[in-house]
Amino acid sequence: MSILVTGGAGYIGSHTCVELLNKGYDIVVIDNFLNSKCEVLKRIEDITGKKFKFCKIDILDKEGLEKVFLENYIEAVIHFAGFKAVGESVKIPLKYYYNNITGTIVLCEVMQKYSVKNMVFSSSATVYGKVKIVPITEDFPLNATNPYGRTKLIVEEMLRDLYISDNDWSIVLLRYFNPIGAHESGMIGEDPKGIPNNLMPYITQVAAGKRDKLYIFGNDYDTHDGTGVRDYIHVVDLAKGHLKALEKIMVTKGIDVYNIGTGIGYSVLDVVKTFEKVTGKNIPYVITDRRLGDVDKCYADSTKAYKELGWKAEKSLEDMCKDSWNWQKNNLDGFVH
Repeated sequence: MSILVTGGAGYIGSHTCVELLNKGYDIVVIDNFLNSKCEVLKRIEDITGKKFKFCKIDILDKEGLEKVFLENYIEAVIHFAGFKAVGESVKIPLKYYYNNITGTIVLCEVMQKYSVKNMVFSSSATVYGKVKIVPITEDFPLNATNPYGRTKLIVEEMLRDLYISDNDWSIVLLRYFNPIGAHESGMIGEDPKGIPNNLMPYITQVAAGKRDKLYIFGNDYDTHDGTGVRDYIHVVDLAKGHLKALEKIMVTKGIDVYNIGTGIGYSVLDVVKTFEKVTGKNIPYVITDRRLGDVDKCYADSTKAYKELGWKAEKSLEDMCKDSWNWQKNNLDGFVH
């Protein structure tokens, strides 16, 4: 019996594949390499010393998906595949709605056909929108403020309706906060295309001399140092959260949602200073205007995941910075193959 991992060559997917293989799971990975590289698959094998099946297909390809389910005994699906850049989603919303929502519909139809009704879905803290109070619990109102976040919210609601229509489904929705870091081996990590959208890869590219300086968007927020506060979580802790969710869906029916974060808010300058301290690299920065829609503070209450899944984040901000730099300095141009 195998676990199907959609988008398994991506940043979070690849780290989850490593954890699954290390725990003794058989996996089948599918990816279309739009946001990832095939080199990742070799690196996963090198880290774990284990082989696994891979199929290059898109989740919109129903025939291709059916072939995967016909040829493998799939027991559960961890669903990462999807477009993920907030800014890009504002520019090309239809592409995001079509890919993220229709792709999930196609996947669920095929799962239903082959009586595979166990799923862990990769959602996002963006479903909460602009929050006025922190920490954020799972019962906060949902109000995504961009097309990417709305695709996650629509899929969450769709999966709830799916369970209502058929109580044999077992689904866990994981709402991630801000994943950073890399595998401690330095062999897999975040490899953004072009200018990074996220803070940590931008910092590491400045440290590596690929960019001159970091741009910090606003220093007049209601925080301890004026820069925005976020919940940064090590990608390996996040990957382990998927294994805990997988254990739950294998033995229960129903649909549930969990925040996956550290519960600690770090400012942009906290991250910069910690990175400098851990690596000895100087990170020049300039303060620029706020970005539209950014909030003062956003961090999780992950008590529910601890109580019900037995999961909590274990790695520190120092670990996140150290592992991010280890990945970047060993892979200056990311996955070049």
